[in-house]
Amino acid sequence: MSGIDLEYARKSFQEYLSAYDAKDEKIKLKRVHTFCVVKAAEYITTREKISEEDRELALLIALLHDIGRFEQLKKYNSYDDNIMDHAKFGVQVLFEEGKIRDFIETDKYDEIIREAIYWHSAYQLPEMKDERILLHCKLIRDADKLDNFRVKATESLEAHFDVSKEIVETEEVSDNIMEAIREERSILRNERTTHLDMWVSYLAFIFDLNFASSFGYIQEHDYINHNIDRMNYTNPKTKERMEEVRKICLAYVEKRA
Repeated sequence: MSGIDLEYARKSFQEYLSAYDAKDEKIKLKRVHTFCVVKAAEYITTREKISEEDRELALLIALLHDIGRFEQLKKYNSYDDNIMDHAKFGVQVLFEEGKIRDFIETDKYDEIIREAIYWHSAYQLPEMKDERILLHCKLIRDADKLDNFRVKATESLEAHFDVSKEIVETEEVSDNIMEAIREERSILRNERTTHLDMWVSYLAFIFDLNFASSFGYIQEHDYINHNIDRMNYTNPKTKERMEEVRKICLAYVEKRA
């Protein structure tokens, strides 16, 4: 017996959310995101044949991974981690304030949960000697990124950019961003200049995925084509660059799936 009761954890999570405005669009978005990340974690753990105990633990971590976001939104109405790092705050809520016991009675997984949540949104993972902690860090990072593709594919572009889609369609992709794509690496926040740089940086999440099933998920939903085709690029140079981005990303996903 793992001592993980997912149904109990879900009910406790719903109770935790009752303190936040359910009508607030940003709160609603993060609530949906949380449960979709749980589904993505289920997808990966099933296909990667992860043990039942680690599957349950991965789903619990997915449920709790963004717990710090809700307070961040309530206080600042912003997702900006420069104002308040939601991952670190999530760890504070769960472990310093002791909320973790509202979701799981046993403390035997505390270190794994703490590390996985703390590092889930970092640019990259530090070196880790504990294989199990590393596994769970990789699982939550992949599940989180997979749902990010769903969010980018379904939500209004205005919600992402705070400017109209038409403005973004006239922009260029910066040279340094193209270099990062050609190097097949993730893009840092401070490397981005234009809104389109930001859009391309979301596609570059594929370069930080860890499991073959995660690439299979991207293929199943055709997220690369779908997200690139959401805009009508009016700048000829941008059009050309976005086709190069498409080609590199599709080839990379194909290779890793």
